[in-house]
Amino acid sequence: MLVTRYVAKLALAAGIVVAAYSAARAESARGAGQLEQLVAPVALYPDALLAHVLMASTYPLEVADAGRWSQANPEVTGEALQEAMQQQPWDPSVKALTAVPLTLQMMNDRPDWTRRLGDTFLARQAELLGAIQRLRTRADAAGNLDNTPEQRISRVAAPSSTGDSATTVYVIEATNPNEYHLPVYDPGVAYGRWNHPEDPPSYWRPPGHATSEALSFAPGAPVGWAIWGRIDWWQNRLNVDLNRFNHFNQTKVTRRAWVHDPAHRGNVPYPQGYVASSPSARDAEREPASERAAGSGNKAASKAPPVRAKKVARAKPAGRSRNASR
Repeated sequence: MLVTRYVAKLALAAGIVVAAYSAARAESARGAGQLEQLVAPVALYPDALLAHVLMASTYPLEVADAGRWSQANPEVTGEALQEAMQQQPWDPSVKALTAVPLTLQMMNDRPDWTRRLGDTFLARQAELLGAIQRLRTRADAAGNLDNTPEQRISRVAAPSSTGDSATTVYVIEATNPNEYHLPVYDPGVAYGRWNHPEDPPSYWRPPGHATSEALSFAPGAPVGWAIWGRIDWWQNRLNVDLNRFNHFNQTKVTRRAWVHDPAHRGNVPYPQGYVASSPSARDAEREPASERAAGSGNKAASKAPPVRAKKVARAKPAGRSRNASR
């Protein structure tokens, strides 16, 4: 009798352990699915443009302001755009996206998604970048990640300094660094069979854009020096092309690693756990204020002498945004 009870208790304990393990695995899979759902609409963007989307999404109010400005000033491009941006108070990552206005339109058409993307990037930066690489792997397996006239695809092995010779990442680059074509695709098709039916991805396409291809492109946007973002897939961080950054923003920034600047967050609350866990938050806490300004470039850029551009409207203050504050 005692042996029987002992065996029964062991079986019960084992069952509890197995159930807990299964629940943990299911929760982990659900978490991965939610991350992939979040980045699915942008994971096939060129790395530099994707970097700007990730940075700018942490400033949703300024994205809304810049989107309105871009719609009101569609004729301002090239050097006139560069001059106009010296008059605006936004973070440099947001200013850069005015050179690819369809990207701002995509983010403003879905303010809740933009806010969630920024919050998740701040709190779970490495995991979010990992989800992007998983989706690129699936797109490749589905035959939807090839070189095109608009962008180049590379599989890059880890640098020897990382000690990880077995890992490779997908790098996507615009074929012309001075012209970006926004990729347009249905995530439910581009990545093959979607593995998380409980977390289906969203689909956005520019008005009037119709195609039967799994991956197509909007007309090219001439960006000049505007797009300066870079992704370091091995360190799980965003970097700055200093030459492009300083030319477009009329600054002399020297810090290559991007750091989130709370001064451009407005009254948007931070995600829970951000200060405790975010690499950007830790970097910002360690750096003097002057270096943090250089990291994002906003204060250095704001000191640049303003240059007046014709027919350019100044954006409304970020605090008046309605869409992004939802």
